[in-house]
Amino acid sequence: MSVNFGRAALGGFVGTLVMTAMMYMVAPMMGLRMDIAAMLGSMLGGSWTAGMVLHFVNGTLIFPAIYAYALTGWLPGSPAIKGTISGIALWLIAQVVVMPMMGTGLFSSAMGGMMAAMGSFVGHLLYGSLLGAIAGAPEARVAHA
Repeated sequence: MSVNFGRAALGGFVGTLVMTAMMYMVAPMMGLRMDIAAMLGSMLGGSWTAGMVLHFVNGTLIFPAIYAYALTGWLPGSPAIKGTISGIALWLIAQVVVMPMMGTGLFSSAMGGMMAAMGSFVGHLLYGSLLGAIAGAPEARVAHA
């Protein structure tokens, strides 16, 4: 299965929007403070805006490119399942590698523990599902007169 990068980028953008909305609107209702822009920005001189830009570049360009060019050929299942598996893989990498590097501990232990890790899991699950579903949706055929 080949995936059009433009469709993958659109799926990544939509997934990033949904994930970001959850992080800033739903997580606080659960008593969690999940601010990926602030965390990424801390590595970029403390700029929240730069962190948000990096978050969207990763979600819209970098991760969809990896999905389209490296993962779809060997992941099992439908496009939505392929995307969901890639989202789970991103979550695992984030929790085991990225979060400890940012000082929040393994599985977000210093940021709210299991509740934060599960909130992140749901966000990555939605991100991957949307990425896969949009990237792999059948293309519309245009009738020529």
